[in-house]
Amino acid sequence: MSKGGRNRQKAREKIAQMRAKEARRRRRRNWVIGAGAAVVVVIAAVGIALAVTRSGGGGSAEAGGTSPIAGVQSFTGLARTHVQGKVRYPQTPPVGGKHNPVPLNCGIYPSPVPNENGVHSLEHGAVWITYRPGLPAAGVTRLQDLVRGEPQAKRAYTILSPYPGLPAPVVASAWGKQLRLKSAADARLQRFITTYAQGPQTPEPGAACSGGVGTPAG
Repeated sequence: MSKGGRNRQKAREKIAQMRAKEARRRRRRNWVIGAGAAVVVVIAAVGIALAVTRSGGGGSAEAGGTSPIAGVQSFTGLARTHVQGKVRYPQTPPVGGKHNPVPLNCGIYPSPVPNENGVHSLEHGAVWITYRPGLPAAGVTRLQDLVRGEPQAKRAYTILSPYPGLPAPVVASAWGKQLRLKSAADARLQRFITTYAQGPQTPEPGAACSGGVGTPAG
């Protein structure tokens, strides 16, 4: 091969090497761009997941993953001491505080029940639904049907009883929580049971709401 031919051959090889190097550089650049995009997608997904988790999946300060229940009052600093005899409570009905050592059996009662035993059941995660003795029969039936229609896990921690001197026709109470209602048909009552029966406010979750005192009718 002549000298000129060898020079042309070297030039072609050099061009091929440069092209190969450029191709490798482009591949590395594309890989970096692709990896960076994947990282951005992962970070965005994690951020969305964290936001959903913090909001309770569309949820709230209340349990149950929904927005707060309008009208619910919260009470703190509630004593949990066991005592004998009557206790004067600041709320009507009580939402916590000193109470009898024996809990009230959860269920439906046709007559008023002792505050001190009821409060012990609240400590165990019960929801106590109370109504004025003068509530129309249709309203009482509606409350009874509501309790009976709850899933067993919630029904086992629900008390229903009349209560003289209520500040509203119907009042739902849990440990440190209370909701006053004008009607037994208020949809917030269902949400209150779902949220607070064995809810996160419970001081002794899993403790029994049976084996105590009282004979519920249902």
